[in-house]
Amino acid sequence: MTRTNRIRRLSCLTLVFGMTILASGLAVAAESGEFLPHLINSSTVPANGDVNPYGVAFVPRDFPGGGTIAAGDVLVSNFNNSGNMQGTGTTIVSFNPRGDIAPPNSATAFYTSPLAGLSTALGVLKAGLVIVGNVPTMDGTFATIGAGALQVIDARGNWLQTLTDSQFLGSPWDLAIDDEGTTAHIFVSNVLNGTVVRLDVTVRANGLTILHKTLIGNGYAHAPNAAALVVGPTGLAFDAGSDTLYVASTADNAIYAIQRAERATAASGRGNLVFADGHLRGPLALRLAPNGDLLTANGDAINADPLHPSEIVEFTRWGRFVREYNVDASQGGAFGLDVGAQEATDFNFAVIDDVTNNLTVSHRH
Repeated sequence: MTRTNRIRRLSCLTLVFGMTILASGLAVAAESGEFLPHLINSSTVPANGDVNPYGVAFVPRDFPGGGTIAAGDVLVSNFNNSGNMQGTGTTIVSFNPRGDIAPPNSATAFYTSPLAGLSTALGVLKAGLVIVGNVPTMDGTFATIGAGALQVIDARGNWLQTLTDSQFLGSPWDLAIDDEGTTAHIFVSNVLNGTVVRLDVTVRANGLTILHKTLIGNGYAHAPNAAALVVGPTGLAFDAGSDTLYVASTADNAIYAIQRAERATAASGRGNLVFADGHLRGPLALRLAPNGDLLTANGDAINADPLHPSEIVEFTRWGRFVREYNVDASQGGAFGLDVGAQEATDFNFAVIDDVTNNLTVSHRH
């Protein structure tokens, strides 16, 4: 067979293969009867006008009934007040993807905190508890930034307890939870001293009992930042299968991995470098996707690029870039995100845009 005939044969095979894939795709689309993605956008601004949504958390499938939130709902914590002053927001809002969207100033307030500056440290325990951290300011500037804490809230939005510790919980910026029902490991990043800690706790209906506090990561870059107020270790994602805690270090513009995270008895630096290429622009929230990849939100405080604003970046756990997309056309919009394991409504990806103060929740197959 001549080279020309081989090329013609390959071209024909390619055409047939391509038409087969296209026909298959059309058949699936025709069978499903759907074209538009199952995606919902809703405001995160409650009646008191709080803005700048930071933390996002799905309510897990096994969450008990009888409260004001239910399995499959999404919670969002607000960092700024109605005047857009950083570190002064006090509300957690809730959203039911099965229900109506919330226009601005009508998002449902699940909890109004006595402590200001609710951060990305937002999580839900399947026993029926919500945990939120805060990093407050007096006037929206780093000069007046104060000590933070973790609050524990019940399923009806009632305060149960406040956990404080100047060394271990001085500035909770994000958290990850390994939830075992009656016990849990809560990993917390502290933005003001560049550390990551583990809280080993028992869980009961009226709160948590801390059994141990352990510093498991340190040496992460941290500093004041004109745009973001402060930058330091932020997003945490825990892989129970390998006992690995992944850390998004904003100021380092890198993702690290702490091995033996549940068994470590002391910190030994930042962990192993996992990902640090040009696609990172100040990574903030961090989550493991159902396919095993990692997702992070670029906050644009570091390595900013106006042609690549407000991006969600996907990469493998061994550091290979996969893809990215932007949640806003301007910079600084990507902050919190969460991934649920096919929750009660099958909505399992949520991301906020803190430029527009919107929450997007989507159904992912």
